Amino acid sequence: MKFLKLFSTAFLVLTLFSCKKLLEVPETDNIGGDIALRTVSNNESAIMGAYTQLNPEMAILLNSTFSDEVKVGEFYNAATTHEWQFATQDVTIRDNFNAMVVLYRAVDRANRVIQALPNATALKASDEATRSRVLGEAYFVRAYAHFELVRYYSGNYDPNGLAMTYMESPTLLPQTRITQGPYYQKIIADINAAKPLLPNNQNDIYRANRSAAVGLHARVALYMRDWATAAAQATEYINALPLASRTAFPGIWQDVNNTEVAFKLARTAQIGGRVGSLFRGTSANSTNIGTITWSPSDKIWNAYDQTNDIRFPTYFKVEPILVAANRPARLINKYAGGSYGSPNENVADIKVFRTGEMILIRAEARAEQNDLAGAAADVNALRNARITGHTNVTYATRDAAINDILLERFRELPYEGHRFWDLRRKNMPVERLASDAPSATSQTLPAGHFRFVMPIPQTEIQANPAYQQNPGY
Repeated sequence: MKFLKLFSTAFLVLTLFSCKKLLEVPETDNIGGDIALRTVSNNESAIMGAYTQLNPEMAILLNSTFSDEVKVGEFYNAATTHEWQFATQDVTIRDNFNAMVVLYRAVDRANRVIQALPNATALKASDEATRSRVLGEAYFVRAYAHFELVRYYSGNYDPNGLAMTYMESPTLLPQTRITQGPYYQKIIADINAAKPLLPNNQNDIYRANRSAAVGLHARVALYMRDWATAAAQATEYINALPLASRTAFPGIWQDVNNTEVAFKLARTAQIGGRVGSLFRGTSANSTNIGTITWSPSDKIWNAYDQTNDIRFPTYFKVEPILVAANRPARLINKYAGGSYGSPNENVADIKVFRTGEMILIRAEARAEQNDLAGAAADVNALRNARITGHTNVTYATRDAAINDILLERFRELPYEGHRFWDLRRKNMPVERLASDAPSATSQTLPAGHFRFVMPIPQTEIQANPAYQQNPGY
């Protein structure tokens, strides 16, 4: 399978040997896993490499452009995906949504660490504690990557429905997809294996910790519709990391504080790239602003109390320079980074788990269990933390609660990689305003449409013909 190809570090042999036949010279152009991961420190470096493959930018872009979060800006070259016309070739060649390559690479690296760590050599006293932590990180990365894969390539949770391949050891042998029941149980098992091994603090926000594993568990349980577990895990997270104040909230997105955040991925202009460039190109200088690729949709723009909701000026802005130039002036400001034309323009860390999401996971889980008062308490807590003068709500029915919670997820979590998958898991359509749709045919994607699930890229099917394609493709 293409995603299982391995890449070894090559070394050039510079020393000439005498008095030996060529065949007697030991092989020196490859470092095997038993050597490359010989020490605990080697394994720690390897798990750092696994983190680099998680690539939430792809999920952010997919959920934004496939759903109702964005509209066309000044440049449009994504008609197949934005208008739900993509095929198995498009997602590999043209629109470049092949999550299998990077995520299975992360899995492979985690598996190699899990395999090597028990026999890795400790060179200093602190290595035993490091061994435990790195093993926990490897289980976390493996669970996280497998969950992302099933979000891309599988439908709503059904124990008998088709999932992906759950890789638990490095191998080059062809693998087949398994059903969702055992697949999700393997995710949960890896999360539970990770929790006691991970530090129970946020001293290093760029590496997994217990709260990150708890947040992942809550998210997975939400997708499984395991409401009791989702609520319990979200509660543990919330107790560890309370909601930010209205004063502190903007600083989360400016990377001046980590309030609410259990785990994030570091991004610089040189390492990881500019996540803000998913929506706006970099600028030549402070007045020559880069191309606006995607603008916020009118639907999301109009969803806020623009005067009193701190999220609105944190996530969006109207740029006077663009108004004067008669260019699209409504900007997605969530990942703006530095000023126009600066080295850090569009550079921002990616917040993987935060309390705003956990509050809404618990609210949804409570509503689904007909705890309408508890669901309302969560929604009111979030809105009171974000909106000045908010008037508390109550819910008379489960459906009223769920609809309001989905609306609040729309407001709280845009451009974080959730919206399209939220609509799918609740069996709801994508419904764009006419002003947000590039054509009449791309205004609505009906609930349950097969294109809510990504196709297995054609390149992967060619590499492994036993790999089953998704329905409709």
